[in-house]
Amino acid sequence: MVYIANSKKNDLEILYLCSSFEHIKMADNSKNYNASNITALEGLEAVRMRPGMYIGSTDSKGLHHLVWEVVDNSIDEHLAGHCSAITVKILKGNSISVTDDGRGIPTGMHEKLQKSALEVVMTVLHAGGKFDKDTYKVSGGLHGVGVSCVNALSSYVKAEIHRDGKVYVQEYSEGIPTSQVDEVGTTDRTGTTITFTPDSSIFEELEYKWDLLANRLREQSFLNKGLTLHLIDERVIDEDGPREETFHSEGGLVEFVQYLDETRTRLIDEPIHASGKEENVEVEVALQYNTSYSENIYSFVNNISTREGGTHVSGFKRAVNRIFTKYGEDNGMFSKLKFKISGEDFREGLTAIISVKVPEPQFKGQTKGELGNSEVTGIVSRAVGDVLIHYLEENPKQAKKIVEKVILAATAREAARKARDMVQRKSVLAGGGLPGKLADCTSKDPVLSEIFLVEGDSAGGTAKQGRDRMFQAILPLRGKILNVEKAMEHKIYENEEIKNMFTALGVSIEEKEGERVLNIDKLRYHKIVIMCDADVDGSHIVTLILTFFFRYMRPLVEQGFIYVAAPPLYQVRKGKQFIYCWNEEERQQAINTYSGGNPENMGSIKIQRYKGLGEMNAEQLWETTMDPEERMLRQVNIDVPLDADRTFSMLMGDEVPPRRKFIEENAAYANVDV
Repeated sequence: MVYIANSKKNDLEILYLCSSFEHIKMADNSKNYNASNITALEGLEAVRMRPGMYIGSTDSKGLHHLVWEVVDNSIDEHLAGHCSAITVKILKGNSISVTDDGRGIPTGMHEKLQKSALEVVMTVLHAGGKFDKDTYKVSGGLHGVGVSCVNALSSYVKAEIHRDGKVYVQEYSEGIPTSQVDEVGTTDRTGTTITFTPDSSIFEELEYKWDLLANRLREQSFLNKGLTLHLIDERVIDEDGPREETFHSEGGLVEFVQYLDETRTRLIDEPIHASGKEENVEVEVALQYNTSYSENIYSFVNNISTREGGTHVSGFKRAVNRIFTKYGEDNGMFSKLKFKISGEDFREGLTAIISVKVPEPQFKGQTKGELGNSEVTGIVSRAVGDVLIHYLEENPKQAKKIVEKVILAATAREAARKARDMVQRKSVLAGGGLPGKLADCTSKDPVLSEIFLVEGDSAGGTAKQGRDRMFQAILPLRGKILNVEKAMEHKIYENEEIKNMFTALGVSIEEKEGERVLNIDKLRYHKIVIMCDADVDGSHIVTLILTFFFRYMRPLVEQGFIYVAAPPLYQVRKGKQFIYCWNEEERQQAINTYSGGNPENMGSIKIQRYKGLGEMNAEQLWETTMDPEERMLRQVNIDVPLDADRTFSMLMGDEVPPRRKFIEENAAYANVDV
């Protein structure tokens, strides 16, 4: 969930100035615009020229997106009824191999293009079986650019096809075939293996992360019950062989919801399951109520995650609001309330998975973040509504629990609104409302400004002395903030430290169309840095603050504004020379540097363990943790929202067994002072 990014103030300034200069330069050349300025890109050149248009980015997300494109093709074979197993291998050197037991990409001659169909699929954009509805009724690869994009952005690709009793192979480099489609042997199976090495000149990082791949494959196993997915990492080998894990689900979405709610206390006995088909659109939904205060709805179209939701999510919300409102009103359960029930009240403590299969989905952009098919809203609403009506009639005790939870959520929301309005109104009346402890920066440009949320008044004082006042603001936080995972919302706005963060950042929560949204238009800093001690308590405080941002200020995380500072653990000194160290390996290297590997020189080496920020003076804190030229910041990024949600719930929620299991599995990695 966290990436390491060296962030420098000067880099930001240079980027800002260059953007302005480039605009002026282009304007000056506009008079000379003629036919010679028109460039026609051939083949896959456009993908290499503008990779972000096709895979979203060239950072770690884009790197992993290559895997998803290939795996999605194999899953489409499963949806068509021709694939039961998929194996993903991380090879040494961070190459990837994806094997399925589907029909195998056709290798015969393409009548129109007069080349092998395999070569067409691998090298031509918008080519493939996804456009033939007799071949694939539904498909995640809507635009048909998946595997050809992977080919374009890889320094090496090998396609191995098992089909018609024969094995065919073709190799490529940067999207260009380096061999013919060769018949290399015979086989008794069918399927496709795509092996690729990402191009180091395209991607900013090249290391594949086990957790990201495992989480995605686990997710796909729930969405495709009966499909077996293997993950093998040949970079990590022990006496039992390479690291591997298998994902398989027979319960599908019901098991998915149970997995997500494993770290929460259930409100109802079993998940509610709904399915249906209308106008060739297949709908499947599983939902479960728990005792938490958060709403967790995850949606998929043709197995592709739709983070921004869309018409299928709108249909689900409409059904939940409509059915529970009618049930509560018919039974007189809302009669004593002095305010109107809101749609979000019905979704507090709700975990739901919405999966639809749409023959011709209309997505917004190649990354498929939001579904736009208007007809899906009514189809999902009817399918879910019919099941909810029967569930409430047949399970009156469970229905009563849910409606009582809704009433409690509505009451708490009204109390939270009053508390929130009080905080925001106080900010306006106070003439800016900045907290008294805030040491603000001189710059008023949010892009160049950063704020440090510092653990404790003592460390806050040191940070104020060591900072660059031009662009760095300091907000000391007293101890551990409220655990928002276990607190009702109105209690959050009564917490002094959280109120200070709201007012210092300049953000506000507003009501729009019956939903609460975070308004970040007036965000005062584009770097929000959590700076805590490098010990267990400091890590706990970081987790508490991150939980708050994830639950109540998620747009700040999603847009890359949240960072975690990385203060050093040690200073190794010899005379007037010293080296800062961030881990045990660096400490040992520093010792070896000063001792020359001779134990007799160890007596002159002094090692200081920094247990807290307060043990550094202002100069040390600046040069190790705050100086943009030297510091290391960890940028917080949500790679897999449902996994992040489950992790925060596990770490900060009520259920002890999952947390104990996590601690036991990860205890070997903790730095604990004895």
